[in-house]
Amino acid sequence: MTEPRKTDSTCLFALILTALVAVGIFSSGAASAATEPDPAAQTDEVSLSQSYESAEPWVPGEVLVQKTAASAPVTVQVPEGADPVAVARRLQARPGIAAASPNFIARASAFPNDPGVQPWKSGPTGGWAGKQWNFLGSPGGIDVTGAWKNLRKAGRPGADGVRIAVIDSGIAYRNYEHGRFLKSPDLKRSHIGNGRDFVDNDRIPLDRYGHGTHIASTIGQATNNGIGLTGIAYRSKMIPVRVLNRNGFGTTRDITDGVTWAANHNVKVAVMSLNFPCGQKSKVLTNALQYAHDRGVVLVASAGNNGATFCPSLPATGPGVIAVGASTAGGCLADYSFRSNKITLTAPGGGKGQIDCPDASLNRPVFQLSMLFEQPNRFGIEKRWIGTSMAAAHVAGAAAMVLASDVLGGKRGPRQVRDRLTATAITPAYAGSAADNGFGAGIIDVARATDPGVLTGS
Repeated sequence: MTEPRKTDSTCLFALILTALVAVGIFSSGAASAATEPDPAAQTDEVSLSQSYESAEPWVPGEVLVQKTAASAPVTVQVPEGADPVAVARRLQARPGIAAASPNFIARASAFPNDPGVQPWKSGPTGGWAGKQWNFLGSPGGIDVTGAWKNLRKAGRPGADGVRIAVIDSGIAYRNYEHGRFLKSPDLKRSHIGNGRDFVDNDRIPLDRYGHGTHIASTIGQATNNGIGLTGIAYRSKMIPVRVLNRNGFGTTRDITDGVTWAANHNVKVAVMSLNFPCGQKSKVLTNALQYAHDRGVVLVASAGNNGATFCPSLPATGPGVIAVGASTAGGCLADYSFRSNKITLTAPGGGKGQIDCPDASLNRPVFQLSMLFEQPNRFGIEKRWIGTSMAAAHVAGAAAMVLASDVLGGKRGPRQVRDRLTATAITPAYAGSAADNGFGAGIIDVARATDPGVLTGS
């Protein structure tokens, strides 16, 4: 059952803003009659994907407005044909308004690579290592196996109990609706906390797309249980926050609400494997990110994939956010990952390396036993996903491992976690030291990051 969306404490504020927009804000241009919103332009599954693929990547007819940086945004309807960017700019200049933004649309930061599926079947003990190159100490791996040993010594195996918000398309965490939705067989129900669905406005954030379940599986897939593959922080508590629809698109409003909700529900890490188009700015969203950071949440986001967008973009470029680029099995920068000084860290995303990669022959995806693409009742080890989405999941898992380890002492805030991950990361020799080489501080090394014997001076 859906619930009404919570808005600002006074509806009069929204009505006044609507009237201001309708009668006063366009006086310098051609007259435009105030009209009722077109029902076809609302935030349903079809309009989101159509809007994103058009030249206007926002929800038609909507602007988000905040009275204060900490208040929930109000959705204001604007006249048909009005430019939401211009409307937001004018509204934000008014006294008493802290932020205004078009209701921009983001998309998941991964794209299909190979549609072939490897069927789930029994195999040799320890056979996961043949697929999960990204968890090993190989050139492209981040040495999760070493980190597992460190966390066992610390008495917190698998980042036991660390709460991680997966702000994405949901997670396949339970059976529902007589088999329409099934629980992923390699996720433990006890390791999934109560979440929230901001797309359907309810408390059942089940995945329809497959992206969120893959992200969650990289972070917290059940480990040493004789099934499927493994997860980095396999005893963490993942909190599903659904902000992307069945097509992988989400609005600024839903993402902002998701970030704020997560910050208010005691999560320690939040991962956002999604991006807005290059250059789009939203003070409403950045306010939410700042709020979460100030409440002690380690924010991790994919920097975006070249082709789907054209530069690192929100939420990765927001305040306090760890912006993640992608590397390959050969330890190279992935061909879809940006060369930019806005990258904080790099982690495995799979796929091909860029043209200067010294080991371009290695082209492998990130494998997990997960929900099959757009099939919420079928599961397998799928080759489909590569991207900075997958890379961000690795960094989120690494952040949880650092928080659960002994390395930070009494100081375990977002800045300390970020500093530890960057100080222990490793940049491939071929990449050089230029700030815009695309690696940021380097490829994360979770074993080094969780080893109390590795001193970093921070």
